[in-house]
Amino acid sequence: MSAAVERCDVCIVGAGIAGLNALFTTSQYLSPGQRVILLDRRQRVGGMWVDTYEYVRLHQPHPFFTAGNIGWTLGAEPSHLATKHEVLAHFDHCLDVLRRRVTVDEYYGWTMQSDEEADGVVRVQCRSDDGRTMVVEAKRLIKAIASDVEPNDPLPLSSTSVRSVSPNYCDMRNGDIDASDAPVWVIGSGKTAMDTAHALINRHPGREVNLLAGSGTYFAHRDRLFPTGGRRWWGGLTFNAFADEVTRMFDGTNEEEVARHWRERCGVWVTPSTGNFLLGVLSTAERDAIAAGLRDIVMDHLVDVVDRDGRAEMQLRSGAVRAIDPDSWIVNCTGYLLKHSPPYEPYTSPSGRVLSLNARGATLHLTTYMGYFLPHLMFTGQLTEVPLYELDMIDLRRKCNAVFPHALMTLAVHNLSLIADALPLSVFRDCGLDVARWYPVPRQAVGMAQFLATHRRRRPHLQRTLDTVAKRFDVHCAPLARSSAPLLSQ
Repeated sequence: MSAAVERCDVCIVGAGIAGLNALFTTSQYLSPGQRVILLDRRQRVGGMWVDTYEYVRLHQPHPFFTAGNIGWTLGAEPSHLATKHEVLAHFDHCLDVLRRRVTVDEYYGWTMQSDEEADGVVRVQCRSDDGRTMVVEAKRLIKAIASDVEPNDPLPLSSTSVRSVSPNYCDMRNGDIDASDAPVWVIGSGKTAMDTAHALINRHPGREVNLLAGSGTYFAHRDRLFPTGGRRWWGGLTFNAFADEVTRMFDGTNEEEVARHWRERCGVWVTPSTGNFLLGVLSTAERDAIAAGLRDIVMDHLVDVVDRDGRAEMQLRSGAVRAIDPDSWIVNCTGYLLKHSPPYEPYTSPSGRVLSLNARGATLHLTTYMGYFLPHLMFTGQLTEVPLYELDMIDLRRKCNAVFPHALMTLAVHNLSLIADALPLSVFRDCGLDVARWYPVPRQAVGMAQFLATHRRRRPHLQRTLDTVAKRFDVHCAPLARSSAPLLSQ
């Protein structure tokens, strides 16, 4: 039986936050009668939020986590950190709004297998969960698979006397782990680890909760970035202003100096040392609650847990061995982002008909921003013309985690400068993702005026920095015209 054929103006693969932003922008260029096909391997809109752990919350004020400028209907204070199910409900709302602007046909439980361009048409081969096949013929294709985050499995451990679990399949607030009083070892120090430790400590104050923290992590200080009350007028530090400050300092070689500056100016942390920063956000209250509730923090990495002489032992990367109670819970909080290494794919095809939002050809610091801004370039015929730098985030993080956040921020500031020259200012005004909107309009206006006045003359420094990172670490970080795509296909 031949595959069914569906035709549309735009096919968007991925119905997470990046895909919804791509749909938002697409809806601004299509008429109501034009058709968009939205595909996702999951059974509903929501992307990684469908699969993530039940006690997750947004780490930023919720109004800025949206599609385009679609407002929330939650009715909560702007500072409210939305729960998983509140976020998913907002995604539903965003899709409802966008369905009224353009024809959207949704195909859930479908996976894109391949795509090819010919004669001005992109043919997308798809397969459903139940084995059906379909070909989507589209004028344009937006691959909004982004980081393609998958749930973490429990760590495979040799010991049979401990219980290895993952937050994705084990809610810390109920079930066997909630009923148990055995010690818990949280493996990791990123935001999942903080959320997990916080949930356990809040649920059962006094329970033994320990952190095996690897090299440690620091976070952006929520109270500093998002002050409340009158401090929104005169206090705090806008993320955009601090990104400008950091990228002026960073030259591609001085990551330790920049990290110290970043941490001292806008950092908060639980662990005694902090080797990682992945743009996560934490408040003083969260930090204090976690720090007070942890029994022990071990700065090392887990290799295995083994049973020896009637006891369980953690074997650590340093060579150290740590005895733990036989019934202990081992919770895998080692993170989700940038763990897979798919083949390199440029963010645009030579024709500009295919846009790929992916971590090995990243153009901005977050896929939400990529999903919002890059379709504007696509629909205005500039996607192949504007010389955006693209960065292989996965390769860079693997080679030098310390450089990663600074390079990512440099990439974003540089490319937003180019985008500002290519698109009307209204595109920026309509971007509800901009966390600078936390502050009153006069402060926003000052920040925008400063950016418009300086961004062009800052570009050479940003380019030199990105070129330095590319050469120093032998990573792909360059405009497409200078890329070496065949070398990146591993």
